[in-house]
Amino acid sequence: MQIEVALVAIIIFYIFTKTGKISISKLVADNEMYLRKLKESDYDFYVRAKYGDRVNSDILFNKRVQNALIVMVLVFCLLLKNMSYVYVIVCLVVGFGYFKLDYMNLKSYYKKHLHEIDTMLPYYLKGLEILIQHYTVPVAIGKSLEDAPEIFKDGLKQLINQINAGDDTIEPYMEFARQYPVRDSMRMMRLLYRLSLGRQERKQEQLLAFSRTISNLQQKARETKYKNRLEKMEGKTMSMLITTGIGVMVLLLLAVIMLMNV
Repeated sequence: MQIEVALVAIIIFYIFTKTGKISISKLVADNEMYLRKLKESDYDFYVRAKYGDRVNSDILFNKRVQNALIVMVLVFCLLLKNMSYVYVIVCLVVGFGYFKLDYMNLKSYYKKHLHEIDTMLPYYLKGLEILIQHYTVPVAIGKSLEDAPEIFKDGLKQLINQINAGDDTIEPYMEFARQYPVRDSMRMMRLLYRLSLGRQERKQEQLLAFSRTISNLQQKARETKYKNRLEKMEGKTMSMLITTGIGVMVLLLLAVIMLMNV
């Protein structure tokens, strides 16, 4: 009987949502200001890391909330016949867990692709270094925007806008580093800021220091890449040896059993 009640409740909920009697999206939009407090501080970064500029993180967040509310309603319908305070808590916990699932998937994707994302910054800075030889740092950043990796474009636009608005402090550069907390981003942005302040006669000297630092970062990236490949190969070799060993042991065991039965 409980299944029948749950199915009827789910069908009614589906009909109400389709006819517009119940609008989860409107509910989320009306309470967006409060729901934003649930948004993780690094959520936008993880969205950019996976999708670049193709996806609006605010729209994706609203969908997360909508889906979590729908899951809560569905669980509520399934437990409706025996509803109690405990089951209400279960509904809330399941809904919140589903809400967090998308964030955890994005975070997991970032960690899996951390090396790939991490190597983008030194190679971008290498191209920027060539432009800085002919232009000031802000102009060089503007000219590099078109060829910059998708993940960095929003942060670079914000950096340029802050500089053009008259902010000549280190803060725009540090804001970029905080927005993209990959390896050595803080140190590289400090170097870039000092390079923007350097006098023309010291520009070549600072560029050489900047170039050496970028080269070191690229070397680290290559070493990490080779290390990861080696560890992957070692893991596959170990799995093969373990599988082979288990197979041999099974065959020996079968042989012993057959001899005992002779």
